[in-house]
Amino acid sequence: MNLTLKNIPEPLYRRLKEIAARNRRSLNSEVIHRLERSIGAAPVEPGSLLARARVLRERADVEYLTDEALRAARDEGRA
Repeated sequence: MNLTLKNIPEPLYRRLKEIAARNRRSLNSEVIHRLERSIGAAPVEPGSLLARARVLRERADVEYLTDEALRAARDEGRA
């Protein structure tokens, strides 16, 4: 399948070419990569993302910072 883009602003075209070269991709591959990243990803449902984050947090054996601990760290040495 082919897609032709017309009237691309010159600064945008140059920037895409620079980025493609830096990433060692052709201009075509860079544009496809960026399109996939911007619209190809499945939408994230916030509830399920939060549930996964809670599971990971419960598994981690770390002490979490509280507002009080953060304030104390910030204020340490101030007097």
